[in-house]
Parts: sequence; C-alpha cells; structure tokens
Amino acid sequence: MTLAVAPHVTSTRAADGTVLLDTRTGRYWQMNATATLVLDHLLTGGTCRTAAEALRARHPSAGDHAEADARALLDSLLTARLLTP
Repeated sequence: MTLAVAPHVTSTRAADGTVLLDTRTGRYWQMNATATLVLDHLLTGGTCRTAAEALRARHPSAGDHAEADARALLDSLLTARLLTP
C-alpha cells in the first residue's frame, strides 16, 4: 500500500519528531522520533514489518513488539485520516 500525508494535513519536523496538523479540525498530533522513524518508513513504501526491522536496528530493546507498535501507529493515523492509502 502506498501511503501519503492527506492533503488537509500539514507536517512539520521538529528536533525531536514531527507534528501533524489537521487543518480541517485544528487538531494536531505530536510524534516522537521513534514514531517519526516509522512514519518516514511507511511514507517511502515500507511496511509495518520493515519499519519494525528499522526500529529494532536502532533500538534493540524494541524486540518483538516493534511490528505491533508500528501497526498501531499506522492504524491510528489512518483512522484519524491523517494519511491516505
């Protein structure tokens, strides 16, 4: 699945992560560096599985739950309509 940031969402990088602003609602999501790593991976054609591998490479303690965490982040962003498939 190819993902993109939704047209009504503004993405801004910060030193410690990313902020996504839904311009329709005024709600924003502040994501830490780990969530940003997953988001970047997904936006460049990666999967939750490959995002988990990247997480484990950077944070060996991520262990077995890394893929479930990546999936949960993706599901949340899709449910909030911040990303488009």
